[in-house]
Amino acid sequence: MLNHLETLARQGNLRPLDHQFAKFVALSSSQPVAGSQTEAAETVDPQVSRLVTLVAALASYELGQGHVCLLLSQVDTARLFGLPSKLSLPLLDDLPEPSLWQALLAQSAAVSDGRRATPLVMDGERVYLNRYWQFEQQVASQLRLRAQRGENGLQPELMASKLDELFARDYRYLFAALQQLAQQAATAQDRQQEVCDKLDVVTPDALDWTAIDTALGAAESVEALSVLDALVPAASCLNWQKVAAAVALTRQFAVISGGPGTGKTTTVAKLLAALVTQALQHDARDEQGVLLLPDIKLVAPTGKAAARLTESIGSAVDSLAVDDVVKSNIPTQSSTIHRLLGAIPNRVAFRHNRENPLHLDVLVVDEASMVDLPMMARLLDALPAHAKLILLGDRDQLASVEAGAVLGDICGFAEQGYTTDQSQLLGQLTGFRFQQAQAAPSAVADSLCMLQKSYRFHAQSGIGQLAKAINSGKPYQVEQVWQKGFRDIQLYPLGSESYQTMITNVVAFYSDYLDAIAEGKAPGDVLKAFAQVRLLCAVREGDFGVTGLNQRIERALTRKGKIAPGDETWYVGRPVMISQNDHGLGLYNGDIGIAMYDSEVDPQTGNRKLRVYFEMPDGTIRGVLPSRLPEHDTVYAMTIHKSQGSEFADTLMVLPPDFSPILTRELVYTGVTRAKSKLYMFATHEVLKRSVTMRTERASGLASLLS
Repeated sequence: MLNHLETLARQGNLRPLDHQFAKFVALSSSQPVAGSQTEAAETVDPQVSRLVTLVAALASYELGQGHVCLLLSQVDTARLFGLPSKLSLPLLDDLPEPSLWQALLAQSAAVSDGRRATPLVMDGERVYLNRYWQFEQQVASQLRLRAQRGENGLQPELMASKLDELFARDYRYLFAALQQLAQQAATAQDRQQEVCDKLDVVTPDALDWTAIDTALGAAESVEALSVLDALVPAASCLNWQKVAAAVALTRQFAVISGGPGTGKTTTVAKLLAALVTQALQHDARDEQGVLLLPDIKLVAPTGKAAARLTESIGSAVDSLAVDDVVKSNIPTQSSTIHRLLGAIPNRVAFRHNRENPLHLDVLVVDEASMVDLPMMARLLDALPAHAKLILLGDRDQLASVEAGAVLGDICGFAEQGYTTDQSQLLGQLTGFRFQQAQAAPSAVADSLCMLQKSYRFHAQSGIGQLAKAINSGKPYQVEQVWQKGFRDIQLYPLGSESYQTMITNVVAFYSDYLDAIAEGKAPGDVLKAFAQVRLLCAVREGDFGVTGLNQRIERALTRKGKIAPGDETWYVGRPVMISQNDHGLGLYNGDIGIAMYDSEVDPQTGNRKLRVYFEMPDGTIRGVLPSRLPEHDTVYAMTIHKSQGSEFADTLMVLPPDFSPILTRELVYTGVTRAKSKLYMFATHEVLKRSVTMRTERASGLASLLS
């Protein structure tokens, strides 16, 4: 078996890591089980030894594919390691049917149920690498514990009043919509639709539409629409942003999930204002008489996502209708999770852990879909017992690059609804009515809220309609969106002509940031100009991948005279993405910088030095000498995976001409929703169709443990 695996690794069909782990497990499985009554005379069944060696390689391989464990019931013996059957068959020599594997593995000294220190852990039909079984157990245990805890010191009456104030109806949008309808000779039904949309009406049949339409016709100002407070009561509406804030107020652990433009950041800003208000009202003080207010921290998985959170939360806090004392106690600076935990150079461990927990009361984690299982385990391990944890993210986006789909596993319980007690408490806080859960939901369900209304993508938005159609998993709905002629989305059937069109468009878009450099603009302005556009790829290699397209774009820009790379690796205008964390420099995987000359002349050489400028999570700009940078790549084009946590005004997206398993619904959705204003997609109809029907499913036991 080891010889077969070594051959596959040498041919590049298997990772060397998978082969070496299998060798390690083979050695472990050759030893008798410690403590066995017949330990001295015990012999190891060769069939069990071969099987456990193969399963170890498979479990390691699956981990590399993003799966937390190997599901024995789903092992495809015809395509082990994704190989064709002729390469898979030799591995199965003298091995029984997969239905018998579980019983045989239980006989191996290298496998246990987790109560012994073994390389592999078998939990039912799931086989884990021991460390990942431990991670999953830790995450499940922590989330179950926190999900079962209500919020201590909740003041329902005060919070109900505060939520009404923070989420007060804003009739400006409805008034503007009515004015537009007046110019189009709209019907009463059109006006009714606008009222339902702008006021989040969920029970329209319960309203007096004759009286409402009369009020609409008589309203000559925004203020005049306030009569709708009585005509459209809160009990007929359901503002999911308000519900999300209420959920987070009532639980020690909460998840607020929603697509682009659903207002996750706005919601959390209002939530934090409510928490600070509650603390001010409680008036608790320490021994020195200092008012005790919640210590709130904001984090995101990458530097780029942290910078975006800093920008968006700052804007949201500025627009809050609260006094300055409350505003001043809501943080607007965010950092990366690595920085919060205290990354130690050249070590996997962090400074903050169970023995040295973080010093905070509330932790907000943005872009939580990007947080993998090991990182979530370490984050939860470092949280103090009393702290409130709030996860923000889009459950429909791609899962983390590393193993696990933690946010997706958690959000799977959202369909269960709320318990009776939670429904009543949420009703008390929001004034809305909630449908009772049909069956007893998991405790985690009471901690979830899915935002369902996009404020960025309106009904006339092709990007929003396309994203919704992709999530449906129905290709004909996607095709219908393309046929409606939306101005903000454009599909180019893939071919030699459209390929050149793509390159031409990219060169035209990138001319803006290169012109900004030529004009001597500040690095911050150049970085903002570069961030307005990006070419996203599904794959790394080939003509339609990151590597090939970066080379072609670089050559095209050179021909246009926009850059002058010559024979040098570094040149003015070269954009790079960091691919390896450097805690000393404060640069992390996914951070993007651009090479430019220093503004000051070096007194020793009389020349200006070339530096690579990055925007840090706190909004400052840092210049780093190219020689000091950790591993990095040119980034005119980037993978859709790496684009998570970013948005671009103009987004170009290319799918390869041949379908592969990497092309999934979540990948296409994530790429499409990076676009803020305009999307240019280059793909064949067949590949796009197959991608939409293909879901990403990661093997994991987390959902089972949480239920």
